[in-house]
Amino acid sequence: QVQLVESGGGLVQPGGSLRLSCAASGSIFSINVMGWYRLVSGKERELVARDISGGSTEYADSVKGRFTISRDNAKNTVYLQMNNLKPEDTGVYSCNALLSRTGGSTRSYWGQGTQVTVSS
Repeated sequence: QVQLVESGGGLVQPGGSLRLSCAASGSIFSINVMGWYRLVSGKERELVARDISGGSTEYADSVKGRFTISRDNAKNTVYLQMNNLKPEDTGVYSCNALLSRTGGSTRSYWGQGTQVTVSS
């Protein structure tokens, strides 16, 4: 059994900051990729940022320079520091991990999602 547990969402004013956390637990052998996606009203779910084992990161163009993804491999945890938030960043942010279970195959797992609302 693998679980991804997110925290850190909430309500913030435009220009403010939030930090999301996602911790993976269970019988994990290795984690290849950890990242964040968001579902914004009226749009399809989109990649926000992801951290790929080996040191590379990817960001959506809309968040470059404002959001930073980081990972603590010892804790199987990924963070998303979001600065200078804008109303259009409002949505449900979900953590995703591509990982291998101990003795099992590699597959994608999702967290339950956390709401981020940017509003004055």
